[in-house]
Amino acid sequence: MSQSTSWQGSVTLGNIKFCSMLACISLMKKLFILSLLLLAACGREADSGVASNPRGKPQVLVANYPLKYFAQRIGGGAVDVVFPAPPDEDPAFWQPNDVAITQFQNADVILMNGATYSKWAEKVTLPQSKMVDTSAAFKAQYIEIKADSTHSHGPGGEHSHSGIAFTTWIDLVQAIQQAEAVKASLANYSSDTEKNFVALKSDLQTLDARLIAVGKRMANTPLLASHPVYHYFARRYTLNLQSVLWEPDVVPDEKAMEEIRVLRLKHPAKWMIWEGEPEKESVAKLEAIGVKSLVFDPCGNVPDGGDFLSVMKANVEMLEKAFP
Repeated sequence: MSQSTSWQGSVTLGNIKFCSMLACISLMKKLFILSLLLLAACGREADSGVASNPRGKPQVLVANYPLKYFAQRIGGGAVDVVFPAPPDEDPAFWQPNDVAITQFQNADVILMNGATYSKWAEKVTLPQSKMVDTSAAFKAQYIEIKADSTHSHGPGGEHSHSGIAFTTWIDLVQAIQQAEAVKASLANYSSDTEKNFVALKSDLQTLDARLIAVGKRMANTPLLASHPVYHYFARRYTLNLQSVLWEPDVVPDEKAMEEIRVLRLKHPAKWMIWEGEPEKESVAKLEAIGVKSLVFDPCGNVPDGGDFLSVMKANVEMLEKAFP
């Protein structure tokens, strides 16, 4: 076996070359410097208080669209926000399939609306440590509804609106409290949560002030609501509201119209508030008995256009136009 050596080159044994001492020392220095740089980078990440996720962006699963909007505004690009409910269903009465349930179970954060909103969650096992009840801060102010009748809309089947009122976010002060719970749950994943929350809070406070002003101008004017989802809205903005069980895409029959006539004997409303754009025939039937229509969309699911804030702005503008 031949052997040759070189102090600054390499050692050769047969066909195998080994690093010389100087070459090895140079390599070790480079590796040492690289390890110091990596440690420094890790230290900076730890000092920032932002958690890293080996799976990629943290997965945030949400129960409805308002929470999706809040999480996206507050978490920004640091989190992946997933709202698995289909666009043609009311998320409050949606029954998720096994795939969607698994998504919730595997999430890093689960943002729930609270106030008995997600009926399906009572029947499945979700990791309690990851769940956030975003309306817990005002639980003592929940409104209880007493309703005897049931009805259906969409593929969710028949349901009742009795129990705890759950459309919490259309009281925009409560929406801010829910957004604050979202901020707290995402603080470990982004250093911008406080800044983003402050901007969102300012947007909601501006709309809240405009609604307060409209409520004062309405001065207890009797109103009708097409659906019993406006309880917190009516309480916050001092609206004199009575609800029926109508759907925007269903034209009321003669029985429904007679119920409105009877209701107006003791509650002489001249406006009906709809969840969505009503059928033209429905609008005409109401106008024939002296009732005008306007839309205030709660925006529980993803809107066809715009986002939560633009929908709320359109809602406010509709009311301001009706009650200048």
